[in-house]
Amino acid sequence: MKRIMRSLFGVLCLSGAALGGEITTASLLDDMTNLDELAEFPSPAYTCKMFSSYDRRSTSPADTNMTSPTEGCCFGVSMPTWFANGDCNNFLRVEDKNGRKEYVMMDAQGPGAIVRMFTAAPEGTVRIYLDGGEKPVIESPMADLLGGKFPHLPRPIAGEYARGWNLYIPIPYAKSCKVTTDKVIGGMLFYHINYRTYPADTKVVSFSTNELAAIELRLKNLAATLAAPRDHEALPAGAETHAFDVSLAPAASATLGSFRDSSFIRFGDASSIRRFRLQWTPTSDRDEKALRAVVLEMTFDGETTVRAPLGDFFGTGPGVNPYDSLPLRVANDGSMTSRWVMPFKKSAEVRVVNLGPGAVALKGEIVTAPYAFGKTTMLFHAKWRIEHGVPTEPKRDWNYLTAKGKGVFVGAAFAIDNPVVEWWGEGDEKIYVDGETFPSDFGTGTEDYYGLAWCKTTLFEHAYHNQTRCDGSGNWRGNSGRTSLNRFHILDRIPFAKDFRFDMELWHQNAGCKVNASVITYWYAAPGATDGFQPITADDVTLRENPGKRLPATPAIKGAIEGESLHVIENAGTVEAQEWPDSLPDLTMASGCRYLWWRGNYKYQGGWSPFLKPGDALVLGFNNKDAGTFRVFGRFVKAKNYGIAQMAINDTKAGDPIDFYNDGVILTSEIELGVFDLKAGENRLTITIAGANEKAEKLYMVGLDYVRLEPAKGAQ
Repeated sequence: MKRIMRSLFGVLCLSGAALGGEITTASLLDDMTNLDELAEFPSPAYTCKMFSSYDRRSTSPADTNMTSPTEGCCFGVSMPTWFANGDCNNFLRVEDKNGRKEYVMMDAQGPGAIVRMFTAAPEGTVRIYLDGGEKPVIESPMADLLGGKFPHLPRPIAGEYARGWNLYIPIPYAKSCKVTTDKVIGGMLFYHINYRTYPADTKVVSFSTNELAAIELRLKNLAATLAAPRDHEALPAGAETHAFDVSLAPAASATLGSFRDSSFIRFGDASSIRRFRLQWTPTSDRDEKALRAVVLEMTFDGETTVRAPLGDFFGTGPGVNPYDSLPLRVANDGSMTSRWVMPFKKSAEVRVVNLGPGAVALKGEIVTAPYAFGKTTMLFHAKWRIEHGVPTEPKRDWNYLTAKGKGVFVGAAFAIDNPVVEWWGEGDEKIYVDGETFPSDFGTGTEDYYGLAWCKTTLFEHAYHNQTRCDGSGNWRGNSGRTSLNRFHILDRIPFAKDFRFDMELWHQNAGCKVNASVITYWYAAPGATDGFQPITADDVTLRENPGKRLPATPAIKGAIEGESLHVIENAGTVEAQEWPDSLPDLTMASGCRYLWWRGNYKYQGGWSPFLKPGDALVLGFNNKDAGTFRVFGRFVKAKNYGIAQMAINDTKAGDPIDFYNDGVILTSEIELGVFDLKAGENRLTITIAGANEKAEKLYMVGLDYVRLEPAKGAQ
């Protein structure tokens, strides 16, 4: 008898191939919201792998030889090949199409389906060719397709979140799929394409844009559900609510729900937990400590498959960090909801233990409902681990999950305590399935895995991926403090038949610090599966002092006009205020502990300029109270990827070009630029790139700490 279950959102759903035995775009839409199907090993079985622009110098974890820098791609610095970081502009090949170059990002044999596309820099026109066809089924500006502007694929089916561009729509193909782009300026295209491959005899109806028009109403409903899962939550027939209200003294434990008999089950001898809701009343920063200290455990059919601190179980920690996703929600009022479907055949128990020093009161509800537990049904797993004081060197593969058995991976939530302002998230995900020795999912950065980009600290929420907390206040050098991210693999879930391993590179820009890192992973597995997680101890859940607190900022230099405060008049790249690196405490700190950083990598004038280049100019306005003759001084930053620049004051050349190269970040001494007649009001400082030291990495960047004016002798 074919299993038919009511989905989380009240829509009757079948497996992907159930509708007439065919897999279509329409049938795969069910996989985007139907959490019931996660608990069943997929039929027909498929694999889920990824094409990406990862650095091709990474060939073996045993290879510790040093690489040379990658030309034409940022972050391509020298390091062991397994952690090589030139993760952009790496394509399968380049093809000539009627005189147009097309860069091939994906080339797969089917039957299969694309289930996610990501980029950190949408560039050019993306073309998707199916089944060997010469004409693409999709031909669109990449920014439109991944940005929610393509017909019938609105936000949040696609969209930009914290500068990460994500498309979640199934694009099935019967025989093959090739994805290309035709425009790459300076080698700045980072990309992921996740895809399923079905057994050879699976009948798949290839995608067409005409099909999108035919299912327009379903796509609108899908977009509404993804935009606000809380508004579309429903429970199946036969659901029963079991309330709990307990108080926990230190070291005490309590059972929130125990389901050992079948008296409440109306259909057969199996059931499921459909919703677990906890009401927490936020009071102070104590919430961070208590939510981390209370550990949740769930046992299904005698197997303890869930073990995690309460806050972390709900996909964000530490603290109450509101967001709404498809499987999990944390609300502003402190209520936390799990919508994961957790089937069991004979028994289930939900319990908590308080490993903290203070008493805790918990109330909420557990909702159960009938479930047809069959041969393909799996148990829900969620396990957490933490390491305190992890050195950032040598770089390492930090394990998220190692599991044995048959199952499906469905998500991860990561939290890091970063004690410095430098960026911590260059590390790539590496996922190995069923004995693979090289990962079939090899990413381009931790933030790329979580669907954002460019170190952005912007909080956002989405049905599938979220940045729920970020104490930092900048980009590249502004990521100190605590950060929490999650991603749920719903459409792009990853089945495994024998074993599964997920490593994330710990790749920090500061080689001399230590971080605290924790992760909870979510997966389903057949009864009897094992994993490598250890019991959680009181030391594990003791929340350390926030490591991102900085020493008081260096006072501003007397008379300094701070570089980061200057008016940007003209700009051939990007200007940002940057924190002075905590990794350089023995050096003079920048005035006010900040400086102006001028670099490329941002969109301007209709295109992308990954790096500055000779001839590019930055014009800054600085104010002077009274007109007169002044000596103009500047203090600048030197580093190994900084250029040689010519200064000018009010369009008058200011001395010779200055070489800002140094093998390491330092401040210059105060440099006299010359004597100039300045007007009252705004004057202009022009910085023009003249070249770069032969030893420098050719990114041609410039850092300005401050400008200082001093009346010239004899000035009125």
